[in-house]
Amino acid sequence: MARRREQVLDAAIAVLGTEGPRRLTYQAVDAAAEVPSGTTSNYFRNRGALIDGIVAHLEALERRDWEEFARQSDPAGVPELADAVTRFLLYATGPERARTAARYALYLEASARPELRPALTRGREAVVGWGTEWMRRFGSSAPQRHCEILFDYLDGIAFHQLSFPADVFDPGPGIRELLTRLLGTPPEPAATA
Repeated sequence: MARRREQVLDAAIAVLGTEGPRRLTYQAVDAAAEVPSGTTSNYFRNRGALIDGIVAHLEALERRDWEEFARQSDPAGVPELADAVTRFLLYATGPERARTAARYALYLEASARPELRPALTRGREAVVGWGTEWMRRFGSSAPQRHCEILFDYLDGIAFHQLSFPADVFDPGPGIRELLTRLLGTPPEPAATA
């Protein structure tokens, strides 16, 4: 039963992230989940309940991804941290493109449905908490502020890549420069020919 609900929510995120909020219907989610007609409505009695379910499921998925990211990444310095953040952004705008687009769609939905804001805020605060620890570890003079600046920058890059995809997308140099400036680390010397 729990697995079927998760299957429906995964499909709902895919529909929301690939087709937009207008296409988020019970029928579209049932089709995407490859479940019998009416399954989604059995779990979520109205669109508001479905949106609430998506928000909670996204929060859980993103927590899992960030924990895995933190577990796999143990950067020794700012260049390695920049590389790890770049890999995560490429993951969020590549294999998890639909999930990232769904999150942005929910941010817009929250402008009309303020009751969504606490759950969306809770998810962001958790990620900022983890990121703040990384910034502190690398000597930031204002770890939470610097983390928020970094995440605002990453949101902007991700939003732009989702909206206007570049054929060649390399956010690494910008991420490296931003982290270098935030953390006060001298830039690496330019390669000479």
